[in-house]
Amino acid sequence: MRASENSTANTFTAYDPRTGQAIGPEFHEATNEEIQRAVDAAAEAASALRRLGAEQVAQFLHSIRDEISALGDELIECADRETALGTDRLRGERDRTVNQIKMFAELVSEGSWVDARIDTALPDRKPLPRPDIRRMLQPVGPVGVFGASNFPLAFSVAGGDTASAFAAGNPVVVKAHPAHPGTSDLVAAAIHRAVKANGLPEGTFSMVHGRTPAVSLALVNHPELKAVGFTGSLRAGRALFDAAAKRPNPIPVYAEMGSVNPVFVLPESVDSNAEGLAERLFRSVTLGVGQFCTCPGLVFGVRSDNLDRFQAKLIEQFEQGSPATMLNAAIAKGYQERFEELRKVPEVKAYAARKAADRQHTEGAPGVFVVEEEAWSKSEALREEIFGPATVVVRCRSREEMLAAARRLEGSLTATIHGSAEELQRNGELIDVLREKAGRLIFNGYPTGVEVGYAMHHGGPYPATTDEKFTSVGAAAIYRFARPVCYQNFPDAALPAELQNANPRNIWRTVNGKLSKERLS
Repeated sequence: MRASENSTANTFTAYDPRTGQAIGPEFHEATNEEIQRAVDAAAEAASALRRLGAEQVAQFLHSIRDEISALGDELIECADRETALGTDRLRGERDRTVNQIKMFAELVSEGSWVDARIDTALPDRKPLPRPDIRRMLQPVGPVGVFGASNFPLAFSVAGGDTASAFAAGNPVVVKAHPAHPGTSDLVAAAIHRAVKANGLPEGTFSMVHGRTPAVSLALVNHPELKAVGFTGSLRAGRALFDAAAKRPNPIPVYAEMGSVNPVFVLPESVDSNAEGLAERLFRSVTLGVGQFCTCPGLVFGVRSDNLDRFQAKLIEQFEQGSPATMLNAAIAKGYQERFEELRKVPEVKAYAARKAADRQHTEGAPGVFVVEEEAWSKSEALREEIFGPATVVVRCRSREEMLAAARRLEGSLTATIHGSAEELQRNGELIDVLREKAGRLIFNGYPTGVEVGYAMHHGGPYPATTDEKFTSVGAAAIYRFARPVCYQNFPDAALPAELQNANPRNIWRTVNGKLSKERLS
């Protein structure tokens, strides 16, 4: 809602990160009454959405995709003004956004995601008969989604959280990120048009603006809200999680909060291509000015002459790197403060781009820190995420010391190993440790770049996320916003289509313990 719709509300504007200048129009901080109305409307819409057929849900998702695509360059130009991410990057992000919406539409159309399970009755079983029991996933109800600063399209108003919540049959209330409110308004309007075109209740989708924690907490504390999707900082994610847990009726907050994404360079990878490894690592760290939740923030290696070559090349890359505009002034300031904090840690050597960052243009300069494992293990600051274009190289005296370092890591979204296939087999213990520390293990690759597909898992143990069992990227994201419902001894005609004997949707079901598409007699 724009400020002009409520002149008494507190107002704010977006800012161009490149210039620091305000961008019109003004937006207003949502009031408690507005938030209440939005969630109340979503609760009213929830019952109607539960009754929608799968093809109606899929068509709604296709309509959202079409409406966003129809925004054309207006959307890209607005997002670029508000984020400085560049039009090429934003066009790619728009493609990712509409493609993941299409993926969820196809998932819903196919239908097997509901995980239908049927145990047919055994009336003659001794000592007691078995009743007919049928189970499937159904919508949870109104979902709150919080837009992320670093992905104004793919993790925002119509991003993966919203698309997966809609796909599961839920209404959504979005809290727009205040750094790109204009972009959010354009996408919200596209969703509203899709809601209207498909004849859905108005409460199917709502969006509120706000800069203060009060708006976020008011949304999370509404008694009709059933779940939350969030991507952002540990501080904000944990605040929402704690608030949701303290409600009279606690609800899940699926918060993805970033991580250090450790990289382990085994000796053979360093011996065979130290310079090439350093160059590619530098590109991964500085991609998007380091503002990805999968930015590799820690690099571990065993001391050797070739590790020295790798380290020297990496330092050279960072010193020759160029500062670039970050998403907003707060992020740039936070990055600079974090860099200075690590620079002061004893026994750490810091190397930064020779060209200084221009604070007037919200820039962040690339940098790398080098430290021995013994010092790293004693410093909590060195083990925490740096949100920006920087990484920490940790030099280990031996393979055993590197393994010990891995055990000290907290939960992470990813963990990467570089080495030969034979070397990987010899480091099974390291793989076992990292499997407990991360949600995605990468071999001879880089964590930046998260494929949107059916097998992707973008999650990990705390503090990377609040629930490591779920992903915020890929088809499996839908399972966050569905709950199982079991029907016992129901007449066939009263069951959902997915559980009826005839299997009219022709989906895969688990019938008496075996996967089947067959109809039941």
